[in-house]
Amino acid sequence: MSADFLAPRLRRVRPSPTAAISDQVRSLSAAGMDVINLGEGELDFDTPAHIKQAGINAIVQGDTKYTAVAGTAALKQAIITKFNRENQIGYRADEVIAGSGAKQLIFNALLATVSSGDEVIIPAPYWVSYPDMVALAEGEPVIVPCHEKHGWKLQPEDLAAAITTKTRWVILNSPNNPTGAVYSAAELRALAAVLRDHPHVLVMADDIYEQICFEPGIFATLADVEPRLKDRILTVNGVSKGYSMTGWRLGYAGGPAWLISAMQILQSQSTSNPSSISQAATVAALEQGSDFISGWIEILQRRRSVMMNCVNAIDGLSADTPPGAFYVFANCQGMLGKTTASGEILRTDEDFAAYLLKSAHVATLQGSAFGASGYLRIAYAIDDSRLQEACERITRACAELR
Repeated sequence: MSADFLAPRLRRVRPSPTAAISDQVRSLSAAGMDVINLGEGELDFDTPAHIKQAGINAIVQGDTKYTAVAGTAALKQAIITKFNRENQIGYRADEVIAGSGAKQLIFNALLATVSSGDEVIIPAPYWVSYPDMVALAEGEPVIVPCHEKHGWKLQPEDLAAAITTKTRWVILNSPNNPTGAVYSAAELRALAAVLRDHPHVLVMADDIYEQICFEPGIFATLADVEPRLKDRILTVNGVSKGYSMTGWRLGYAGGPAWLISAMQILQSQSTSNPSSISQAATVAALEQGSDFISGWIEILQRRRSVMMNCVNAIDGLSADTPPGAFYVFANCQGMLGKTTASGEILRTDEDFAAYLLKSAHVATLQGSAFGASGYLRIAYAIDDSRLQEACERITRACAELR
């Protein structure tokens, strides 16, 4: 009976697989099970002290009231300065917006621009929420498979073939979740050459993992690489990943004023402004430097090596070293068809992920959740000793398969 009250649009979406695995891990942990979570996209580092202090100062000083919907003047200026200093993109105050996480800004942009039947090109593997946000906006996700042999990156000819008169957006995520792929300036330039021929297509550059790159100078963003496309690019970023501020819920974006205005209208009628405390902390994050990130990168490189050694030492698993983010996207097709000690046959990557959770008490995420069956996303941004323990558990569980 209760389902009769739900809007039809809700049937177009699924619960977030990443949120689901996190909830499952919390439930198992609460029941006394020692589960190691390699399924959550979150750094284990603490938010840097100077950023936390800025949030504390905001509370003490009474900076706890409503702000302008799109963010305080101080935060907007910090965002403008960041884009100009680090990405060589110039924005005005009416071309930037802050929201309660980058996720909200992506959803608002899609909701503001996508009509029934409009198409949004999403390269796969993709972040799990893209297709469902498009579906909620009553658009049609057009999934374009990318391949391991191409470093999981969208090829210009595949982009050209996917564009139709109904295409509204192309979403580019670099560094990529779940693969860790990073588009070079040359690769973005090749995609831009295709997009210049299609002026009706908007481009969303999801740069949320910008700070987590292991090769110096490799990161590039489309609005910098091809300024002629700037008036139809939304560049989305935030402080959750690079500053270990997931719980602060603060994202920001830069784009054409007409789009930012539309997103602000939606935000004004839904969440209103992001947390004033988080805004103050983000000003400190963007203005006071990020020297700590180089130390984090060294730790993540070491952890990446641990996970890569584990994966490539197991018969039936393999992966290429990811240049960005903090995931290994492992090919697990060699595990499919094997049988567990209890006689169950692992037929899918979801079966394999469930087996690791049940047998090894290690949580991962199946590649099919990201649009790429036969793979496993493994997040390695956890404490070194726990990561080593997880690797040992995975190795033992895999060895028990026949």
